Amino acid sequence: MANQITVDDTQVASWKVDSNGVLARIFLAFLTTAGIFYINIMPALVSGLIQGLNFTNQQAGFVSSSNLYGAAAGALLAVFMVKHINWKKWAYGLLLVIFLVDFASIFITSPYVMIVVRGVHGLVGGLMVGIGFAVISRTQDADKTFGYLLLIQWGLGGLGIMYLPAMVPQYGTTALFVALMSFTFITLLMLPFLRNYPVAKIDPLAEIPAAVRRKPLLLTLLAIFLFQAANMGLFAYVIGLGEAEGLTMDFMSPALASASWVALFGSLLVILIGTKFGRTVPLVAAIIVTALCSWVLIFSEISMVYLIANILIGITWAFALPYMFGICSELDKAGQLAALGGFASKMGLASGPMAAALLLGEDNYQVVIYFATALLIVCTAVVFWPARLLDSEKPKITP
Repeated sequence: MANQITVDDTQVASWKVDSNGVLARIFLAFLTTAGIFYINIMPALVSGLIQGLNFTNQQAGFVSSSNLYGAAAGALLAVFMVKHINWKKWAYGLLLVIFLVDFASIFITSPYVMIVVRGVHGLVGGLMVGIGFAVISRTQDADKTFGYLLLIQWGLGGLGIMYLPAMVPQYGTTALFVALMSFTFITLLMLPFLRNYPVAKIDPLAEIPAAVRRKPLLLTLLAIFLFQAANMGLFAYVIGLGEAEGLTMDFMSPALASASWVALFGSLLVILIGTKFGRTVPLVAAIIVTALCSWVLIFSEISMVYLIANILIGITWAFALPYMFGICSELDKAGQLAALGGFASKMGLASGPMAAALLLGEDNYQVVIYFATALLIVCTAVVFWPARLLDSEKPKITP
């Protein structure tokens, strides 16, 4: 933004990656994903807890929600910390704790203990994610970096959904938590190559935007919450939905993995076009398509409907979310508001499975589908004004 001067970050070791290069965006995507990678394998995790540990639908849903509510609390905590800490030192410590909690989870069989432990995991992971969001906001074209974030999440999440459910009968939930530990370990290896991304300084001679931006910010946070709640409420139980409609695991695992991989097109599209066409039209169109495809899942007994609907939901999910995070980033290059966007996201991701678990009862998936569709329709209306406001203020010059 015009009123900010970036602190020089060039006098660092030559082996560190360029601050705004492709490798930096990928490494930051891993860093921001490490604390919440379980979200991208949520169907495998929920199904694995039910099959591997004999948890009920509700217990498995509460475990995932506990993890996500903890993440929301951590992301909120990050809002108040990101400008005052050495983010890289904190990242090393938080990643180590995440690794150890995932290791401890291998030996837990009680749903109540699992709920508590995963809540702690969520708190630490959410703080890590909030820090990651803040650092991403200090890059140029943050929308693109968020696009890489979704690219990494959906790409590797597809691998998890493809292979992990089939491994649970043989290896139990150990397979799930080892996968999470592996992701964290890889992220730790990437961290030394990232630069410092210091907080931008404010130019005292430049005009500071009016406080009216608080209103579009709050609306954007609400839109993120609704979007994530709707999508995760369905996504957490998408395997159970397929089973209830007579689909086999042999079909669903590769189908959902394919959906995740094809969904990479959504985040790639964000990377390619940035804000060239503004944010309003891409956002509104993507959320409307998500709502329609969510409703179509009522007809999941038709295997191709189940497959195509999940593919399109994945594409629009990976496409719309970076733009909403980008709106938050546009309002504060120090990253505090982007971290607040992470909090809204985690609250939505946590509330979705919780609401779905309460609505589901004895496999009442139609109610869950209707609920998710309604949330997405409301989200479309809520996000329109903030996106339109930024489009009217700034020329679309990002290629």
